[in-house]
Amino acid sequence: MATQSKAGKSSSTKPKAKAKSAAKAPASEKNQARTVAETAVDFPVGLVLGVTDRVTGLVEPFTDRSEAEKQIKAYRTQLRRTVKRTERRGATARRKATTEARKTRTRVEREARKRQRTVETSLKRNRAEVEQRVRKAIEEQTSRAQDLVDQVTDQLSSLR
Repeated sequence: MATQSKAGKSSSTKPKAKAKSAAKAPASEKNQARTVAETAVDFPVGLVLGVTDRVTGLVEPFTDRSEAEKQIKAYRTQLRRTVKRTERRGATARRKATTEARKTRTRVEREARKRQRTVETSLKRNRAEVEQRVRKAIEEQTSRAQDLVDQVTDQLSSLR
């Protein structure tokens, strides 16, 4: 019987644990359901309150004439500052582009002058070289012609 009482005790504790976990499950499910329901209600309410705050913030400055004039003056000042800032940025960009274009033009002109000098120098050197070759060829031909004339003159003299 002692074994039966032990078995009876162990079996009696198991149903109690099952009963406790069964009681916990519906409670946690209830909590989850309540949380979901609260979220389903809280979200749209919070959204409406946020939109209300934003609309109030936009409309409130214009409810009183003096406040509306102040707000318009502030907007005008802000717009003027923004326009001035944009104008300064544009002027800075224009000056920068102009300076860059001037630098580029100067660099290209300098390179062109350098190449022109190189071509002119080469041309002068080649011209001098060609003139020298032509003079040398003329001198050689003149010398050869003179030799022929001298030879013919000698032959004529010997014939006489």
